[in-house]
Amino acid sequence: MKGFNVAIVGATGLLGQEFIKVLEQRSSLVASIRLLDSKYPASTKLFFNHHRIEIEEARPEIFRGVDIAFFSTGAEVSRRLSPLAAKAGAIVIDNSSAFRLEPSVPLVVPEVNPEDIKWHKGIIANPNCSVTQLVIALYPLHKVNPIKRIVVSTYQSVSDSGEAALKELTSEAQLILEGRHVCPHVYSHQIAFNLLPEIDVFMDNGYTKEEQSLVEETQKVMHAKDMAISATCVRVPVYFGHSQAVNVEFSSPITPDEARKILAQAPGIRILDDPSVSVYPQPWASSGSDHIFVGRIRKDLSHPNGLVMWIVADNLRKGAALNAMQLAEEGVRMGWISSNSKLRLSLTSSPSNEG
Repeated sequence: MKGFNVAIVGATGLLGQEFIKVLEQRSSLVASIRLLDSKYPASTKLFFNHHRIEIEEARPEIFRGVDIAFFSTGAEVSRRLSPLAAKAGAIVIDNSSAFRLEPSVPLVVPEVNPEDIKWHKGIIANPNCSVTQLVIALYPLHKVNPIKRIVVSTYQSVSDSGEAALKELTSEAQLILEGRHVCPHVYSHQIAFNLLPEIDVFMDNGYTKEEQSLVEETQKVMHAKDMAISATCVRVPVYFGHSQAVNVEFSSPITPDEARKILAQAPGIRILDDPSVSVYPQPWASSGSDHIFVGRIRKDLSHPNGLVMWIVADNLRKGAALNAMQLAEEGVRMGWISSNSKLRLSLTSSPSNEG
């Protein structure tokens, strides 16, 4: 694969550092790299392949000559800088929520809808990390036996909220064990030894924005606008790895063994499912892995066409950084992402099959 001029925006953050790690491991994509941040500390340096690279301020003019810009910032920064980076000629792969539900922006998981990359107009959105692991696990089954309804409860780690949340979990746990008072800052309530059914803001219908996004993004990625989905998203005192309890209603009956056989042949999935010896996916074991882990596959006793399963993945790696890298690689391989030194592929085509 020909090397590209790559930039990581938000390089100093937890996710930005995961992007660096993944790029080091898949370095054939990289001819040169720039590490950027919107609020960068003076003289800060990070390492890429054992070379010290100074952090630069993310300014519009810095994207001239950049082929691919990975954004690992908040939505506000992405809304401001991503269109300017795309205008400068870079292909933006954005991990924030800023563009995920924009009709003109493809939302891509390579194992599910890689063909959507080709109608990008300079910006490609990376889904919510919970969506990524959910659709990778369910789409192979959906192709064989169309899904009618999903009920999902997520158990999301604190790394989803950045480095400050990791530190808060540690400090709170220490304070509580010492019998001292806890004053939360990152979350509305203490997260240590606790569960918070509140991720992002509450909306008028009683759901959180995270829950609504999970529904709409899943429908968009799977091209299933009419698929019925209900979600409850919970923050848990786990450092890394998101878990999901999922009830799925299919169009016709499907056995757990049939589901295991289908998933065992699907890309990016590893089956861990032997309850007799307590083998099932766990978030600590998923850390640093490229796989989506699926286990506890069983009949839904409440519905003849239903299955229940447990899905786990590293939210920073496969849920975010690796998915972005894989969609970039697929776009390059198929000729849908090209070098800044060449004429851009046609960006005037319109999406024709969006879900």
